[in-house]
Formats: sequence, C-alpha cells, structure tokens
Amino acid sequence: MIGVVVLGSTGSIGESTLDVLARHPDRFRVVALGANRSVGKLAEQARRFRPPYVAMADEQAAQELAGELGAAAHGTRVLGGAGALTEIATLPEADCVMAAIVGAAGLRSTLAAARAGKRLLLANKESLVMSGPLLMDAVRKSGATLLPIDSEHNAIFQCLPAGARTGEAPQGVRRILLTASGGPFRDWPAEAIAAATPEAACAHPNWVMGRKISVDSATLMNKGLELIEACFLFALTPDRVEIVVHPQSIIHSLVEYLDGSLLAQLGSPDMRTPIACALSWPERMASGVEFLDLVKTSRLDFRAPDPQRFRCLALAQSAARAGGLTPVALNAANEVAVHAFLERRLNFPGIAAVIEQVVTRCAAGAIGGLDDVLAADAEARRLASEQIDGRPRATGGRSLEGARA
Repeated sequence: MIGVVVLGSTGSIGESTLDVLARHPDRFRVVALGANRSVGKLAEQARRFRPPYVAMADEQAAQELAGELGAAAHGTRVLGGAGALTEIATLPEADCVMAAIVGAAGLRSTLAAARAGKRLLLANKESLVMSGPLLMDAVRKSGATLLPIDSEHNAIFQCLPAGARTGEAPQGVRRILLTASGGPFRDWPAEAIAAATPEAACAHPNWVMGRKISVDSATLMNKGLELIEACFLFALTPDRVEIVVHPQSIIHSLVEYLDGSLLAQLGSPDMRTPIACALSWPERMASGVEFLDLVKTSRLDFRAPDPQRFRCLALAQSAARAGGLTPVALNAANEVAVHAFLERRLNFPGIAAVIEQVVTRCAAGAIGGLDDVLAADAEARRLASEQIDGRPRATGGRSLEGARA
C-alpha cells in the first residue's frame, strides 16, 4: 500500500485527489490530510478516510476540528499550528505527498516534502515560482521524485522521451508550448474587461477551480506563472517556452522536437487525469474522467495571446527573464492584488497595475536561501498593500477607475 499525504485536501485539487484515491483502495491509503481553516470539510474527509493524522495551519481551526471529530476521530490525531503541515509532509509512513495548498502558504511544506525525499506531486506552482532553485536543489540532493500536477506541465512530462526527469534538460527538445484557455475574458472587448466583476472572473468556461486561480486564469497570470514553473521543471530558458491560446482546453500542452515533430497530450478538461497519472507513474490507472470523443469535439483552435489586453502575462514573462527574486515579488504582489479584487477593493485592471508598481520597486538579485525568499515576499506584500490602500472601494461591480483599460 502506498501512503499518501494530501496538503490542501479541502481545495479543488485536494478533493479531486481524494476522488482518485477512493477509486483504488487496494493500492493507496490516506496517511494524512492538511488544510488551513476549512473545519467542516476536513472533518467530513477525516470521517470518510480515517487517516492517522489531520492537520490545520490555523491553530484555532485545529481546536475546532478536534472538538467536531470528538469520539468519531477513530484514532485520528489532530495537529495544529504553523508547523503542522510540514510535520505531516515528512511523516515516515508517507510515500507520496500531494502539494496542493494555494499560494505562498504551501512553500514550507512543499520544501519539507522534497527534502524528505518523497514522491512530490506538485500542484502548488508558487513553490517553484518563488523558490525554484531551492526546490529543485532539494529534489536533487534528497533523491525525491517531482511530478507536475498542473495539467499543462503534466502534459509536457507525458510528451517527453522515456526516462526524462524533471529538473533535467530533455534530449532533442526545441521548445515547449503551454496552452491557455484564455479564461472567461478571452473574447471580451477591453472596456468590458476593465469593468469585470469577481463573479465574472471566476466563471471559467472550461475548468472548475478555486477563486484565486480562476482570477489568475482571467488575467492570464496563471500562464505567466506556469512559464516560470516550466523553466525550472524542464531546465529551459524562457525563450524556449511559448504560450498559445487554445479555447477548447483539449490539448493540454505540446513539445516540439528538433526533427520537426510536435507531440501533444489530449484529454477532457478534468484534473483527475494528471493526478492519476502522477499517482500511478510510470504506470497508468483509471481516474474516473470521461473519455474524450474527438468527433464530438470536432475542432481545435489556436491563437496568440494579446499581451496588451492581458498585461499580467507580459509582466510574468519579464520576471521569468529577470529571474532571481523578481518572480517572488511578482507572485506576492499578485496574491495581494487578487485578494483585493475578490473583496472589491481593486478593479480588474488594477491587478496588473499593482503588480507592475511592486516589481519595479522591489530589490532584485539572486536567491541565496529561504530567508531571502521570505524577505522578498514580505516586502512585496507590504508594497502591494500600500498601493491598494490608496484606492477607493469598488461599488456595484464596476471599475474603480472608470471603464478604460
């Protein structure tokens, strides 16, 4: 039996992971579940899977969870506090760790799993964006196996030559192409995008995702972050990673080889496919996903992204070229700006404006260690908050600065 820890079990990736695991009870057992403060949902998962451990980063939430489980815990130990997620990520009985905590909050536990030599299923893209050199170094030194869960990076991994490993330059590859759905605003005029509401930004046409990543998809920042992530995962320079808008989200990414071959991975837009692929690698197993009907799909469209309408993508591409601490500032500013947008304290174009200001003001330089990353992250968040605090609160879902892009 393979012991699995799910960090971020109450989020969309975590729930999809548990769905796949439940289909193979003879092969996997849930060792631990971790979340931030979703007490009710984690309690429900604990009752269903009865793991030896559950953990909540929020101490008060952990106490509430322990009270809710009570005698029904059936031997499940409840952990709480800042180090709880790191503790379950390094459990000796854990063979595989799903890192699905959104944002910078997942950094420490992801690094801990890598340093402990686990099979690390990486859905927390921010860990690579913020500390790519540290994470890849930890994987190499510990002998951990790093498998990407983002549908795009998992697709690339599936299209690489047999024996390819993350962190190593693949043989014979000219470039990789990351496909982007284009998000809910891909066909909107600029003036409509400027007035977009949080509800509209979260209404993704193809995928069911959390609110933060849904907004990232709407700004195309998710694709910029994935570009940075791809550079570390596949040891490529930014100029060898191209973004292509593919509205149907059927081709999840492509790999172009020196001989002119272009290999693609196709499938229904369902995160259970890359999750099952990584859990069973190098084998294959059922995921519960609906099989793709190419005749019903009928057509596949592609176009270049518009960096003028979606400035976040251009900002991320620039940060990828700069490297070092610049992606840390980019990611931190984006998290703060997206949170403000979801709370209607910032309009949609304001997300890119805040990020640009913060990246311009933050110190660049190489990453010497985790302390450098955390310091740059804190500084960028402070600057982003200062930028936002001076802006008026949104009303009625309209743009804070009018309807101009």
